[in-house]
Amino acid sequence: MKQGLIFLSILSVLTLKAQQDKVLLTENGKVEFVSEAPLEIIKASSSALKGAIDLDKQTFVFILENQTFTGFNSALQQEHFYENYMETAKYPKTTFTGRIIEPLNIVHGTTQIVRAKGILDLHGVKHERMIKAEISYEPDYMKLNSSFTILLDDHRIRIPKVVSKKISPEIRVRVQADLKPNQP
Repeated sequence: MKQGLIFLSILSVLTLKAQQDKVLLTENGKVEFVSEAPLEIIKASSSALKGAIDLDKQTFVFILENQTFTGFNSALQQEHFYENYMETAKYPKTTFTGRIIEPLNIVHGTTQIVRAKGILDLHGVKHERMIKAEISYEPDYMKLNSSFTILLDDHRIRIPKVVSKKISPEIRVRVQADLKPNQP
């Protein structure tokens, strides 16, 4: 009887561990953007991307606090980004939620290109996107890299004519994240 209880306890711990390993998380993914306009190049980044991927369902969610971007050319430029363009008081977060289209082929030491289809909610405007990503499978984690563009018009981010030569209407974005199994 006692051995049976010990076996059931071990089995339930192993089952819980297996379920946790099927959800991978990141708390400090990196997002970088570049605006290359005729008169100015603007770059900024954030290391505060949070996200989760459910390996069984092939679903994901990524969330970024918009006010975590730093590295602008000046403090005034950062202030304008927060207040005038991203309107972080009104739209504090950007999210991307959806599914991974291709079946994940998780083999340690390999890399796979997948397409993520989902809803990018930026500046309060939801836009369906298909974004390619490179996934590298490491023994204890999964490395995610992606590069894509965002059209400011798609998310109703308006650029005043007076600064139209300083801000590109198309923004290049790069995402890097290491996702690890959920630890209790």
